[in-house]
Amino acid sequence: MMPEANKGTILYVEDNPDNRSLVRRVLGAEGYSVVEAINAGQAIEKLEHGAFDLILMDINMPDMDGYTLTAKIKGMKSYSKIPIVAVTANVMRGDREKSLEAGCDGYIQKPIDIDTLGQQIEKFLTRSTNV
Repeated sequence: MMPEANKGTILYVEDNPDNRSLVRRVLGAEGYSVVEAINAGQAIEKLEHGAFDLILMDINMPDMDGYTLTAKIKGMKSYSKIPIVAVTANVMRGDREKSLEAGCDGYIQKPIDIDTLGQQIEKFLTRSTNV
C-alpha cells in the first residue's frame, strides 16, 4: 500500500538509533516526512534549514535534555508556534507536567505504541492548526 500524500514534516530529536528507525518507519508508512536530529545542536541546525509541522522531542539526551531544548526552541520567535511533543520513558508522577511546563504541547510515552502513534501525531497537528 502506498503512503498517503505528505501529511506533514516532523523533526524527531532522539539520540537512540533504534527509536529513530522505528518512528521513521511507522510515521513514513502513515504519510509523514520524518527528519531526524540526534542531539540539540543538530535539531537547531535542522530547524534553521527546514520547515516543520511538529517536533517529537526525546527528553533524555546526553548533551542537552529535551526540557532545556524545548524551552530554547519555544523562546525562538520563528519556531515558537511549532507544536513540540515530548517522547519519553519518564512516566513518574510529575513528568508529564514537567514536559508541559518546559513548553511541550503534548506527551507520548515510551515504549511507543506503534498502533496509535499516527493517530496521536494527527491529533497534535490538527490541534495546532485549529488554534
